[in-house]
Amino acid sequence: MFYGIAVFPSQEIAEIAAPLRKRYDPRDFLIRPHLTVYEKQEWTHEQLNDAIAVLHSIAGAWKPFPLHFNRFSSFYPASNVIYMALSDPEPMRRLHEAIAQGLPRPLPKPYTYTPHLTVAQELGDDELHDVLSNLKNQTLDLQCTVDRFTLLRQEQNGVWKTISEFVLS
Repeated sequence: MFYGIAVFPSQEIAEIAAPLRKRYDPRDFLIRPHLTVYEKQEWTHEQLNDAIAVLHSIAGAWKPFPLHFNRFSSFYPASNVIYMALSDPEPMRRLHEAIAQGLPRPLPKPYTYTPHLTVAQELGDDELHDVLSNLKNQTLDLQCTVDRFTLLRQEQNGVWKTISEFVLS
């Protein structure tokens, strides 16, 4: 089975991201708006149990922290993805590193971890530039508090299902 770890933003932020995702993300039905903390990886039952123990330990060592989404951005030309960007990505980067140190690492990626909330993907170049141009004209000033992260399992149909939530203490 494939497992991944995500942070889900507040309902307010999800409600702003959802219509964009519905329109511009062909995979929006697989998972609700989120920030990936740890890329999907295939784990055995034993590896899953070990991961759960590590995640409980990490959550117990972390305090809740704020996120502030302040703009729309893109990974273009590396990838035709548009996302809601954070004014300060460091707390999410540190959480990612803490988790990555305790769990099996995902396959090497050609880019560094950039915490973000995807609102559009798999767009053609022209559509990406049009959509991004329109979104950049909008004010984005949304805040929430991260007080937990979630372990998810990818089902056979591709949908991500919550396995466990780890509350930050």
